[in-house]
Amino acid sequence: MKATPVKGTRDYLPKEVMIRDHLQEIIRETYQEAGFERITTPIIEDAVNLDKSEGGENLNLIFKILKRGKKLSSALEAEAPTEQTLADMGLRYDLTLPLSRYYANNRNDLMNPFKVIQMDRVYRAERPQKGRLREFMQCDIDIIGNASPDAEVELILTTTKALTRIGLSSFKVKINDRRILKAIFTYAGFAEEDHEKLAIIFDKLDKIGIEGVQKELEENAFDASAIEKFIALFESGALDLDSVAKVCDADYVASLKYIMDTVTSVSGNAFPIEFTPSLVRGQGYYTGTIFEVEAEGYSGAVAGGGRYDNLIGKFLNEDIPAVGFSIGFERIFGILIDNGYEIPGQKKRIAVFYDPDTYAAALQYAEELRSEYLVSTIARPKKLGKFLNRLETAGYDGFAVYGQEDGVKLFS
Repeated sequence: MKATPVKGTRDYLPKEVMIRDHLQEIIRETYQEAGFERITTPIIEDAVNLDKSEGGENLNLIFKILKRGKKLSSALEAEAPTEQTLADMGLRYDLTLPLSRYYANNRNDLMNPFKVIQMDRVYRAERPQKGRLREFMQCDIDIIGNASPDAEVELILTTTKALTRIGLSSFKVKINDRRILKAIFTYAGFAEEDHEKLAIIFDKLDKIGIEGVQKELEENAFDASAIEKFIALFESGALDLDSVAKVCDADYVASLKYIMDTVTSVSGNAFPIEFTPSLVRGQGYYTGTIFEVEAEGYSGAVAGGGRYDNLIGKFLNEDIPAVGFSIGFERIFGILIDNGYEIPGQKKRIAVFYDPDTYAAALQYAEELRSEYLVSTIARPKKLGKFLNRLETAGYDGFAVYGQEDGVKLFS
């Protein structure tokens, strides 16, 4: 048997788990202070829901679950078994689709608007590499039932407050609107039916650069003049809100300006918020505002989200306005660990060693120390010096030997 975890997943040591729990508690408390309520949903969803969720390229990364028993046998006996006939469930690839199903199923018992927290694991069949796991934690807040840009303002302010509280000091918010992006596609000369495919390609801009985007557009046989006009717009660097207002609905621009101005005012200009016309967000279910947070000195987003006013309607046959913001917890955890993060104000962790005939008394001694330390009782090993090295490596700060008068000894 293999002792290593499945590729793309990882084990966490006790000290890492303590830090993860601490960070998640700060995020959760920040969300709850702003009136958001936590829910949980199953990690498995019906395959038909996942396949029809407009999740963009994430739909190619779904872990499917085979049918079981007679249903699987019947599917295998079919003339040409397919993924669709063999699998009936899958692991959630984000928390937005499960939330949409949850709301449709429970709306009569929920507030309107519904301000909701989800902090849970999601799964994607990624190619494992640094910064990309197959199992990872997301920390989401969503507002369902509010079509006003006030919802976006609240999500941005609450999320950035959480990021600041956990120790992310230098970051910026990038914002765009899917409707503006589509207006730019139309202005360049692309057909409307190609917009989603264009968005998927353009979403790779940060990874492959503008030349890579141009190459993929050409490989997909898009109109050469439209490609040239589109690439020229972004190479010129002249696309600001005033210029895009000439090619799209004025309300889209007004909404973005309102969000940016209000966030800047309420936050006291604590961080930059920038209109970024190249921002796409890969999920196909986004219908309006989209946004990301980038940390200074690190590539890629540490948080992202947007408005998805049509997704819940797939379950209810009526459009329900919704917008969400998700913190990519694993990326932030990695950044903080790389910078030597320690839990501020945490009690030091020590071990109390005891001999077999002093166990009961050592327990009482350990209990007295717990007002000042995190204390673990351990039977005294034969080679104490060697064990102390391992203890320090494991994240302990010191030790005491019951019965010795010198009390607690710290490693540093």
